[in-house]
Amino acid sequence: MKRTLVLGLAAISMGLSACSSPALALEEPVNAPAPKRIAKEGAGLKTAIFAGGCFWGVEGVFSHVKGVKSAVSGFHGGSAGTAKYNRIIAGGTNHAEAVMITYDPYVVRYDELVQIFFSVVTDPTLKNRQGPDVGAHYRSALVPLNAEQNAVAKAYLKQMSASGIWKRPIVTKIEKHRKFYAAEKYHQDFMAKNPRHGYIVRWDAPKVKALRVMFPRDYRTKFLRDGA
Repeated sequence: MKRTLVLGLAAISMGLSACSSPALALEEPVNAPAPKRIAKEGAGLKTAIFAGGCFWGVEGVFSHVKGVKSAVSGFHGGSAGTAKYNRIIAGGTNHAEAVMITYDPYVVRYDELVQIFFSVVTDPTLKNRQGPDVGAHYRSALVPLNAEQNAVAKAYLKQMSASGIWKRPIVTKIEKHRKFYAAEKYHQDFMAKNPRHGYIVRWDAPKVKALRVMFPRDYRTKFLRDGA
């Protein structure tokens, strides 16, 4: 896949075969509707999985959300034998780049996380691509881990389709939970470790800025490093 000169040199200099970046249309935040179906999750930390294109940005946004305790970049949908970055980007693994987050529903509920996801992270009208990245491993998907999350996810996708906010059909799917595999160490906390990386500056930093502007009550300035 073609890269712009700046981003290509950046990736080479870091020894990474990372999220690609051809010159395509800008991503824009969207005022996704306030959820009508409120998650009733009870006490205790919960876990959720979101696939929304390159996991650097997905992890970066959720790491700035109050109530999120952990955000891990990884792979979901395929087998253990193919859960390696270089294998996944070659295609045909069934994996999606995804982020598994642990959160406190007393601070931020699942329905609120879903609204944030569709407002500033992913375009639900794009099939097998997000922003500059193309391929089934960059698909947008919600992966409920329990019955309550599943009910919320179904209700919100239906609400999105009826809202008229998006001009094209909603193609984001709900995927059945399979084993999540953490990505290689250099992918974890990538935005925090590499704030000047060309891809981060061009594609992911604007998502965090949109989070701060659109969800000021949910935004925290400090990036939550996994395990911190």
